[in-house]
Amino acid sequence: MNKVHYDVTRLQNSTMKTQLKNALDKLEGIQNVSVDLGQSSIDVEYNDEANEREIRDCIQHVGCKIEQ
Repeated sequence: MNKVHYDVTRLQNSTMKTQLKNALDKLEGIQNVSVDLGQSSIDVEYNDEANEREIRDCIQHVGCKIEQ
């Protein structure tokens, strides 16, 4: 099991939080998604069927920007 943490910007409200969680859950290999609206952070647990590039692309597609 792999785990990745992202600090993001533009995570503005609970609607966006839900959209982001739902989009990530649709990716094959995603095991758990935790979105913290207060901290503007996302934790994703995934297996080998998913990869970090897909996860990053999905987060950005929803409208969040990953901080470097």
